[in-house]
Amino acid sequence: MLAVVFDEKFEAIGRKRRKTKAFLGLETGLERIHETVRDALVDAGIEPDQLAGIGMGIPGPIDPERGVLLDLPNMGWRDVPMKAGLEKEFGCTATMINDVDAGTYAEYRFGAGKNKRCVLGVFPGTGIGGGCVYDGSILRGSTISAMEIGHLCVQPDGPLCGCGRRGCLEAVASRLAIAQAAAAAAYRGDAPYLQSKVGMDIAKVRSGALAEAIQNGDSVIEEIVRNAARWLGRGIASTVNLLTPDVVVLGGGLVEAMPELFLEAVEDSARSQAMPSYRDLFEMAVAELGDDSTVRGAAAWAGEMSKRGERA
Repeated sequence: MLAVVFDEKFEAIGRKRRKTKAFLGLETGLERIHETVRDALVDAGIEPDQLAGIGMGIPGPIDPERGVLLDLPNMGWRDVPMKAGLEKEFGCTATMINDVDAGTYAEYRFGAGKNKRCVLGVFPGTGIGGGCVYDGSILRGSTISAMEIGHLCVQPDGPLCGCGRRGCLEAVASRLAIAQAAAAAAYRGDAPYLQSKVGMDIAKVRSGALAEAIQNGDSVIEEIVRNAARWLGRGIASTVNLLTPDVVVLGGGLVEAMPELFLEAVEDSARSQAMPSYRDLFEMAVAELGDDSTVRGAAAWAGEMSKRGERA
C-alpha cells in the first residue's frame, strides 16, 4: 500500500508505504490502510482537517458510485465499503477509482498523454490492466469500472485464464504467462543464464530477471517476451479499432524493465493488426510517471470530481 499527500499542484509532500498483509484479514487490512494515510499525513506535516479529499486507486473492479470494492481475488476481499470507512475516519470526501484508470488518468493529466483527447493506458504485469480517458473523463460503466483489456479473447481455445475463461489476453501476454514459458525454457536448458540466477521458480521470474537474462544472451527469453508483446499488440489493435485513441500509453513493470523491446514489438503488432484507416492515427508511448502514477492519478481524479460537484 502506498499513501502520498499532494499539494494543490499535485506535487508530493509526504508519503508512507506499508505491506498489505492480506492474510491478517479484512478488518485489520482496512485499519492498515487508515494507518498508512495517517502516517503519510504526519510525514507531510498535515492535519486531517486540512485534506481537500482522498482518492483511492484499487486493483480490481469497483462500484465507484457507491464506493464499494466489488472483488479483490488476490486478497479475498469482496463487497467492501471502502469509501464510507475513509470518509468517516478522515472527515473528507473519498473517491474510488480502479488503479489502472488512475494511472491512465495521471498520464493524461501530467505525463505521456497530456493534452490528448483520447488516451488508452495498457499496463501488463501479473495481469494486464487497461484504462481509457476520453474527453477528460474516465471511461466506465454506470455501476462498475470498465476497460478490462486483459480479458479480451484473443485465442478462443487458448490457455485457461484466472477469470475462468480460455484465451484471454492475460493468459498469453501477462508477466505470469511469460514467466511460465521462461521457466519451462530454463527447465529444458534453453535459458542457461535465467536458470543459473533464479532457477525454475515462476515466482522469481520477475520483470528484472527477464530483462537481465535477455541482456546476458538468453535469446529464447527474448523471443518469449516478444511473442507476448505481439499478442498484446493484437489486443491493443482491437481496442484501437473501437476507440481510435490519440495515444496508447504502455506502463507497468514489464515495460519499465524492457521499454525499447516492448514498445517496438507491441507497436509493430498493433499497427499491422489495426484497420488500415486507423493504423497511423495513434501514437505509442511509454508511461512517464512510474510508481507514483496511480496515487497521483487517484488524487487528481478526486480533485476533478470535487470540481465537478460529483461524488464518484
